[in-house]
Amino acid sequence: MNIEIYNQVKKLADKYAGELKKQVDFRIEEMKSDDISHYLLYRVLGVTSEEGALIDLYQNKGRFLYKYAGAFLEEAAVSCIKSKYAYASKAKIPNILGTRPKTFEIDCLVDNLAHEIKWRDATTDGDHITKEHTRVKVISENGYMPIRVMFYYPQRVQARRIQETLKTLYQGVGGRYYYGEAAWGYIEEFTGIDLLEILEYIASDREKEQC
Repeated sequence: MNIEIYNQVKKLADKYAGELKKQVDFRIEEMKSDDISHYLLYRVLGVTSEEGALIDLYQNKGRFLYKYAGAFLEEAAVSCIKSKYAYASKAKIPNILGTRPKTFEIDCLVDNLAHEIKWRDATTDGDHITKEHTRVKVISENGYMPIRVMFYYPQRVQARRIQETLKTLYQGVGGRYYYGEAAWGYIEEFTGIDLLEILEYIASDREKEQC
């Protein structure tokens, strides 16, 4: 294991874990003064006030968890890429196929390889899909190879269909589309770093600390 990148990813994990705890603790304290009159509707639908309180609590926790989990993994993946390609960076390219938006951002550009790093993408929103289609075409028209690296595939059927369409689009412009095991494998092959192994070590250590 690359100790230097392990320490770097561990430092990132500690930072995001701390920020997550801070946000969750603040929200829990804030919820103590929330108006709970809507619990009436929960009770009408057969959910007790106690269960409703837990649902509200974990819904709030979940929002923060998804946000920080995604941001952490995406930054960790970019850190792996930068450890081998120090010149890798974010980049903005002009939208030469339309006026909105004026530019598109590339998460990690290495030479002509335009990486979009996603922890997962479960969207079914039509506008988002249209924008993503345009983004891929714009990247290609600007002379870059679009590469999508998504570590976790969505569970719902409709979201999976959208990802299949995106995969076809990437391949249609000569790009690449990696998800699940293939995404972890791509990062390891491209950088020489087994990010999944690093995360498993960090998770194991975190669990030991909590015991």
